[in-house]
Amino acid sequence: MKIVITIGGSIIMENFNPKIFKEYARILTSLQDDNKIFIVIGGGQPARDYIKLARELGANEAQCDNIGIEVTRLNAKMLITALGEKAYPMVPHNFNEALEYSATGKIIVMGGTEPAHSTDAVGAILAELVDADILINLTSVDGFYDKDPHKYPDARFYKEITATKMLNLFKDKDWKAGTYEFLDLTAIHIIRRSNIKSIITNGKDPMNLIRALKGEVGTKIIPE
Repeated sequence: MKIVITIGGSIIMENFNPKIFKEYARILTSLQDDNKIFIVIGGGQPARDYIKLARELGANEAQCDNIGIEVTRLNAKMLITALGEKAYPMVPHNFNEALEYSATGKIIVMGGTEPAHSTDAVGAILAELVDADILINLTSVDGFYDKDPHKYPDARFYKEITATKMLNLFKDKDWKAGTYEFLDLTAIHIIRRSNIKSIITNGKDPMNLIRALKGEVGTKIIPE
């Protein structure tokens, strides 16, 4: 299969713990023989800290996005380091480079690409471009909720949901560089227009990647 995986920076960069990098590297390596794997890494708290500083220094949103993108690429380099020879050694800066590097058969790890595109959007566009069999979004919660379950105990969990319903739930949100949601609007639009098989699940346990591939955990975004 062609598998595109987005890993939230809030997961993989939490406490700068090398154990989670090593565990993801072990699991991804185990999947490599039978699958073509593309990974997109988010920025997490380090990106938010830099973006906050940049705003205080007078940066506009596009400039803040560019700073966040640089952090995501640094995070991607950390996973490449953990994967060793299993990964392509360079971080693609755009989709053409991702496609070019994938011809080597190595695991591709990238971060952001350009302003106004979150790494979730990058993952969705990449999944569309490579005609992925599945897109897995690994985040800090168990799946898709109608609001942030970390802040709202009454948040509703969806085992299945359409992309259209997701768009309706979040259509009035304010989107700025470094803000966190389950998926941003661009990602949801891409998933809807291409009917990409997608699953959102908790990536704090790296084994949930395997469970998601088996359909055992998370929220499935169902075709319309």
